[in-house]
Amino acid sequence: MNKRRLLGASALLALSLPWLATTVHAEDFPPKKPVTLVVGFAAGGSADTAARLIAKKLGENIGQSVVVDNKPGAGGNIAHQQVANGATDGTVLLFGSIGPLTIAPHLMKLPYDPLKDLAPVSMGVNFPNVLVVHAGVKARTLAEFVALAKQKAGGLDYASTGAGSAAHLAGELFNDVAGMDTVHVPYKGGAPALQDVLGGRVAAFYAAPPTALPHIESGKLIPLATTGLTRPAYLPNVPTVAEAGYPGFNATNWYAFVAPGKTPKPILDRWNLEIAKVLNNPEVRAGLLKHGQTPAPGTRDELARFIASEHAKWGRIVRERKITAE
Repeated sequence: MNKRRLLGASALLALSLPWLATTVHAEDFPPKKPVTLVVGFAAGGSADTAARLIAKKLGENIGQSVVVDNKPGAGGNIAHQQVANGATDGTVLLFGSIGPLTIAPHLMKLPYDPLKDLAPVSMGVNFPNVLVVHAGVKARTLAEFVALAKQKAGGLDYASTGAGSAAHLAGELFNDVAGMDTVHVPYKGGAPALQDVLGGRVAAFYAAPPTALPHIESGKLIPLATTGLTRPAYLPNVPTVAEAGYPGFNATNWYAFVAPGKTPKPILDRWNLEIAKVLNNPEVRAGLLKHGQTPAPGTRDELARFIASEHAKWGRIVRERKITAE
């Protein structure tokens, strides 16, 4: 073979390699070994509950075990870093969350870039917080809460599940739009925060609805507004912040499926299809809704745009409200 023909053959082979690689990866699904679904929070919490419901049906559908691996710590950042450096053969997924993906990058220097080192697969579930006050607070509407916060010297205080958490940022976003300065009181989790609000030691809490519902029903906590764009089915008589006078306000919790950034596109696309199938399953949907979480499957591009918009929104709040990691 002369030099010209050799060069032509080499060029043709080089052009065909990406297609060959794609074909190999596409045929490599489902994975030949168990899949790990990493969750950045402890067993028994809202993320873990949703992940286990989804993982069980995923495993049944693809004929391969999908094992939930809880890696709590650093607000979920430990799990996110692990997956950013994880295997790219489709055997590793992450039930990613709002904090590490869109808030933490503005609060601290991370050893990975969530927007580059993690690839979007599909939105999983979302749910709003509910702003509650203990019964001793003289506010029964959001307007009364804002008025009281502005009148009270030093402002009212509100609990969250930690500095940089979704509950913390929801409170700061509302401070921003309402022109007030309620004081943030961080806790190491929802349980201690809830106990101090119930005990009257803190005025308010941007609580996860499943945690707050029993106390709302007993009258120990007063719900003022939910933080999403629509009223959840389990709190039909509680207005959203947007309905209560602050149009466009939206601060939801969410968990999304992401994978190591270099996972091949055909595998990511296939996982997107499989996850959508599970989230649209009536039994899975009912289980998630029972726990106050709304299934929200979507395309990979939709998730990428959503994460980018959340990243920008919370970055602005962190800067303008001068929020720091504690």
